Amino acid sequence: MARVPSVPSVHGQSSRRKPHPVDELLPLPKLALYGFQHVLAFYAAAVIVPVLLGNALGLSRQELVHLVNADLLTCGVASIIQALGVWKVGARLPLVQGVTFTAVSPMIAIGMGAGGGTAGLLVVYGAVITAGVATFALAPLFSKLGKYFPPVVIGTILTIIGITLIPVALQDAAGGAHLIGTPAYGAPRNLAYALGTLLFILVLVRVGKPLLSSLAVLLGLVAGTTAAWFLGDVDLGAVEQAGWFGVTTPFHYGVPRFELFPILAMLVVMLITMVETTGDVYAIGEITRKKVDADTVARALRADGAATVLGGVLNSFPYVAFAENIGLVRMSKIMSRYVVVAAGVFMVVLGLLPKAGSLVASVPHPVLGGAAVSMFGIVAAVGVQILGKADLREERNTLILAVSLGAALLPTTVEPFFEGMPENVRAVLDSGITLGALTAIGLNLFFNVFTSRSTMEIDWDDIEDGGPARPGLGAAAR
Repeated sequence: MARVPSVPSVHGQSSRRKPHPVDELLPLPKLALYGFQHVLAFYAAAVIVPVLLGNALGLSRQELVHLVNADLLTCGVASIIQALGVWKVGARLPLVQGVTFTAVSPMIAIGMGAGGGTAGLLVVYGAVITAGVATFALAPLFSKLGKYFPPVVIGTILTIIGITLIPVALQDAAGGAHLIGTPAYGAPRNLAYALGTLLFILVLVRVGKPLLSSLAVLLGLVAGTTAAWFLGDVDLGAVEQAGWFGVTTPFHYGVPRFELFPILAMLVVMLITMVETTGDVYAIGEITRKKVDADTVARALRADGAATVLGGVLNSFPYVAFAENIGLVRMSKIMSRYVVVAAGVFMVVLGLLPKAGSLVASVPHPVLGGAAVSMFGIVAAVGVQILGKADLREERNTLILAVSLGAALLPTTVEPFFEGMPENVRAVLDSGITLGALTAIGLNLFFNVFTSRSTMEIDWDDIEDGGPARPGLGAAAR
């Protein structure tokens, strides 16, 4: 019997459409490699929040290790939910979930106000759980407020995130914030490691081979760490002391305490993280050419809320889509969300195996800083790319960008300005990302929304269908 040929589509192609690169399931070895690259790029930023908070509240080393393990475990579960999607929770995009930096100052203020130590953590967790529930409940409403977040706002916020994160990378390149004030901070040896790692990454990208380019950050971190190990600058003592297995239990420190003002402060934090996640979702849609709509944003925000509630239960903190890893997606051009699922599995394992987590943590600060400079800079570049969709010849839009950038730099350049403020106010505003984002939102309301002026929206149909090509837009991996 003769075989009937398949009927071609209108465009002359097979009727079976190739899945979008975001939904492409890569072979297991590639999933493992690319997923582990996300973990290495994410790890330092993932653990810095529990370390900062634990040190500020005076926790013991054992309690601090428990916080880090709890954070990694929750990060992994949250990333799997965000990328894979469960019911109406999760954007189904390559977004890695991590603890938001916006919450650091408020949580320290809340914890210290409650007496510090584990007693302070109980008040923090009460506020975190409440704010997570509110985020989950308000996600559908917030996702429909698209007109309040045009390209000038989203682009400004992403640019601010990148600009405020670059100094963190540069501090690591100099040896780490813990060395500030010592002769070792900014030592030529540290800068050599950072510059060598960055140059190694740039050379791999310059070679142009797809596999080398996509693994450039991972190979750069491995090469930099290996060089530091040969020169005696990698300390593996923490790996030897760490246990092989450890599980975080719900409410490890006791039953959370729910107090009004800490809850209000955390609600403000989650409002900013909702804007941040909205920007990150649009940014990853821009990079992957995947259409983003209100439903996508709502699912991403529900994932933030669910992860934050889970964080409060499992002794961790508020979660947000991590902008750092968006930069990695742009650099590697690997768009598959299943890579993030693989990264989530790795993080769960690291959260259960303190010894393995300690091994990843042995990457020297300067090596990590050299790699992070490129990734954080790309986050800012994505923001600039989205700003290109706003008419910056219009004076009002230019002012939104200019004033917001100035506000974002205020906390880091004029720290005494905030010292005389009430502690509750300072806890919220003493953050460049928070202050810059609030300024951009407020000025857009003042200039564009309250005056009923039209604002440009992103044409996602054009992006998803591969519309007019623009230089620098991340192409889908083939």
